Amino acid sequence: MRIAMIGLGRMGANIARRLMRGGHEVVAFDRKAEAGEALAREGAVAASSLEDVAARLASPRIFWVMLPAGEATEATITALLGLAEKGDIIIDGGNSFYKDDIRHAKACAEKGVSYVDVGTSGGVWGLERGYCMMIGGEKAIVDHLDPIFDTLAPGAGTIPPTPNRERTDASEDPRAEKGYIHAGPAGAGHFVKMVHNGIEYGLMQAYAEGFDVLKGKASEKLPEEERFDLNLTDIAEVWRRGSVISSWLLDLCASALAKDHRLEGFEGKVADSGEGHWTVEAAMEEAVPAYVLSAALFARYRSRVDTTFGDKLLSAMRFGFGGHVEMPQ
Repeated sequence: MRIAMIGLGRMGANIARRLMRGGHEVVAFDRKAEAGEALAREGAVAASSLEDVAARLASPRIFWVMLPAGEATEATITALLGLAEKGDIIIDGGNSFYKDDIRHAKACAEKGVSYVDVGTSGGVWGLERGYCMMIGGEKAIVDHLDPIFDTLAPGAGTIPPTPNRERTDASEDPRAEKGYIHAGPAGAGHFVKMVHNGIEYGLMQAYAEGFDVLKGKASEKLPEEERFDLNLTDIAEVWRRGSVISSWLLDLCASALAKDHRLEGFEGKVADSGEGHWTVEAAMEEAVPAYVLSAALFARYRSRVDTTFGDKLLSAMRFGFGGHVEMPQ
């Protein structure tokens, strides 16, 4: 399929590369011309403007927007809607707020344009590992785009089938085992990804606090006979092997600690990209208690005032999976 990738940052460029590796044709555009030129050297068609993007696609055109949530995405979708024709498809693959998706889908429908939201997880590792995708939109359109999603997804790999998951159950999406699902109508994809990121906050906070407790056991505030000078690098490594708390996030902890035992390359002022806040907001709207997710979000706010070793580990994990940098000093 031929698709436009608009926004060639850490994830957008690698999504384009994975698509090209899978045999798709990519029209690449970024406001920084050098980003498009770099992809052109790898086989993409570089466009100089959104108008040029539209001109280089055949109808029905597919526009994938991969930009930060908020003003950049909003302005780009508005501009694309002005260029799009009936039958075209606009995909938002960033981390937009799901209520914005619902609004965008309505605006697109008025012009006969389809809108699809794709919650995309995989970070800087997605080019090789593949991307986990949670997709919202009309079923017929999502099915039409399946070759794109199938190429981007990690595939079944070596993960064994889940016990008791019935392959014949019509209510279950068989594509889940390949790493992507049609979650529901417009907005559902980003809603599921939003909660995914909220859970991510909680998991990361648990690791951060645990390692803080381990590090603190050497504190001079404790009786001397109760002090342990624990090797955090060894502990992270042993927990990776057969432990019930092993995970990719723990892998990132182990890697960061092996590289820098004290994590001195991080200040510990942990940023957040909005999804944790939105998840807690959704929990309040639904009257669902979300103690861990709320505390994890507030811990990030606190880190910008008073940092701990655990906060540095949080920053190290965020840099590890997504290349995210800390809050400006």
